[in-house]
Amino acid sequence: QLQLVESGGGLVQPGGSLRLSCAASGSPFGIYAIGWFRQAPGKEREGVSCISRSGASTNYADSVKGRFTVSRDNAKNTVYLQMNNLIPEDTAVYYCAAVPGLPTYVTLEINRYKYWGQGTQVTVSS
Repeated sequence: QLQLVESGGGLVQPGGSLRLSCAASGSPFGIYAIGWFRQAPGKEREGVSCISRSGASTNYADSVKGRFTVSRDNAKNTVYLQMNNLIPEDTAVYYCAAVPGLPTYVTLEINRYKYWGQGTQVTVSS
């Protein structure tokens, strides 16, 4: 059983930056692709970014391309989401999730993910 814990959320002004972390425990971390998802009030949860278990492949939603960067450190069992040039529309609860896969497998399909963290709030406001 894999446990995931997000951290790094907070309040930031438009144009600012945050780095989210997703720390894993309880199962071999290196077999999982990790995705980042977000859910704003009154909206459905949506995929933001994902990274393959090897780190060689990544994918981003169009709304965050060029502003967000996903990375992972398998030695630390941690995945990061660097978020730059934040806008109010990025305000949401951000979740990380894990799905087992081949070394370059990536997906933003929510239903494929097996394990989920509890989320961290990101608020972009002046």
